[in-house]
Amino acid sequence: MKFNEKLLKLRKEKGLSQEELGMEMQVSRQTVSKWEAGQSYPDFTRLVMLSDFFDMTLDELVKDIDVQEVRENSLTSEKIDSIYRVSQNVDSILQNKTLKNILKGVAWFIVGSCILICLVAAVSLILHMIYPESNTFWRTY
Repeated sequence: MKFNEKLLKLRKEKGLSQEELGMEMQVSRQTVSKWEAGQSYPDFTRLVMLSDFFDMTLDELVKDIDVQEVRENSLTSEKIDSIYRVSQNVDSILQNKTLKNILKGVAWFIVGSCILICLVAAVSLILHMIYPESNTFWRTY
């Protein structure tokens, strides 16, 4: 009998709901549900608590666990965590690049505005020199 089937049988023999067993093991009902569905396995501390609770040895409780399946599930969780961390790092880098691009854009706008003002002033001065009698380009008071 597999661990998840054994756990389900033991829980039902004691007349407990998943929620009640979860409270005894200090985990959520959903965690107990995952244990019973074979989607995950309890950590070592919880296994000891389960063996004490059901008054059996660890060997009796876990004898038929497929160790390879536990390892594969553990590796899958580690891979998912690793992918999530990489994704967060990429997001952080992209946000920094976006901020840098915005700052570059603002800097170019300021530089462009200064150049435009200088050009307008230079053209105005040149036109004043060409047409000194005109008050349109440059007024003197």
